[in-house]
Amino acid sequence: MKIKITLLFVLVLTVTLTVHQHTLNATRHHVVRCAVIGGMTMTGLWPEISKMFESRTGYHAEVVATGERPLLDKAIRAGKVDLLTMHSGDITTDIVADGIAVNLKPWTRNELVIVGPTNDPAQIRGMTNGALALKKIAAAQAKFVDFQGIGSRELTHTLWRLSGVEEKGGWVIKDDTVSKWNVLQFCRSNHAYVVVGYIPALTGKMQNEGMEILVKNDPVMRRPYVVMEVNPKLFPQANVAGAQALADFLLSPIVQDFLLQFGRDSASNHPLFYPVNAAKL
Repeated sequence: MKIKITLLFVLVLTVTLTVHQHTLNATRHHVVRCAVIGGMTMTGLWPEISKMFESRTGYHAEVVATGERPLLDKAIRAGKVDLLTMHSGDITTDIVADGIAVNLKPWTRNELVIVGPTNDPAQIRGMTNGALALKKIAAAQAKFVDFQGIGSRELTHTLWRLSGVEEKGGWVIKDDTVSKWNVLQFCRSNHAYVVVGYIPALTGKMQNEGMEILVKNDPVMRRPYVVMEVNPKLFPQANVAGAQALADFLLSPIVQDFLLQFGRDSASNHPLFYPVNAAKL
């Protein structure tokens, strides 16, 4: 009798543990763990997209890492996420080249702008061509800060190349800021222009007192964000199906159309993000 009771107990325990494991597996594959660049969470874009995704698919998009690119790079390499989205660049290329992630695709863009003193000595206010604006700044020998922010510097070099002007001379100021978030105040103290992201300049994340966004809405001044899925061969426990579903959703007409509407309730009535499909612009 004792043997039967013991066997029955073992059987019940085994069934309970099996059901519990299946429940954990189902829960885990219901959740898509995401690493998201800080600008998307700060502006509220990602929460809005997540709501749409969850209501249509039944998945839950959980942000497990958000902030600057090195933080997200660390998270995906540690196997903590199923999907990552951030600006394209050397970091994203290396993640794919190292076999950490697969299926890298651009899905949206953000805008960079030229910010300067409110009296605008180079007379560039209202221009929509960044290269021509820099050419005017150089012609006026107006002060310009060579900002060390990765994305801004890459784009600024492109704009100077397009302008046909070499950015050399006493009017070009080295960026000596300790924190990139102080660059606009550094420019203010030097009465200088700079190329920075539209979102931090608009929202005040970069303290913008005494400075003005003067040049915007240049398609050349838009940087792509990419999305990628963790490599299932390297991380077999990843929610591959969920990550693929979310990546596909980001490129769907629903999200691409939504991008042009998001942010238009701001004072500037200007999108904060752009779709990758140029025909929608």
